Amino acid sequence: MIAYKAFQQGLICLEYKFKMGLNRTDKANCRQNGFHCAENPLDCLTYYPDMESSEYCIVSAGGDIDEDDVDSKISCTELTVLKKLTRREFFLHGLAFMADHPLREWSSHVKKDRAEARGGYAVVRGMDPVAKGEMGDILALARENAETGTIEQVALTSVDGADIMPGRWYDVNLKERQVLLL
Repeated sequence: MIAYKAFQQGLICLEYKFKMGLNRTDKANCRQNGFHCAENPLDCLTYYPDMESSEYCIVSAGGDIDEDDVDSKISCTELTVLKKLTRREFFLHGLAFMADHPLREWSSHVKKDRAEARGGYAVVRGMDPVAKGEMGDILALARENAETGTIEQVALTSVDGADIMPGRWYDVNLKERQVLLL
């Protein structure tokens, strides 16, 4: 099963040094042991929120697999680290997960309708999503169909000071918008 895992720099998690490729352990109990990862990449931000000091990877979870009712976290006995993701790739995978699973419970890192970047990113979803950030922040937007809740359009950009300006609101078409604060 394809999933996502966050690490400290050097592929370290809870003092265990992972390697690229296959890693094995004996037991998988989501609340106690095993190699943890998440189906929804954005849920990795709950455990490793500092994007500057963390690494995010796409992995394959196998062997014995255990799930609990905390976000999309799973535990497994075989974890194959497939690829390190850039920040842009990480958020692109997050948008793809939302598009592939539009009716699943939202990650706590997704805001409804509008969001200001915090910690280097803003992820926003709604019928007319808007986001803003400062230099270097990632803006990830997903526009929903009002009737079905499916994702009709996504956008991913970063505040670069040329095309996307700091401190200004942008919609899913990456057009600047005026937003009234309530």
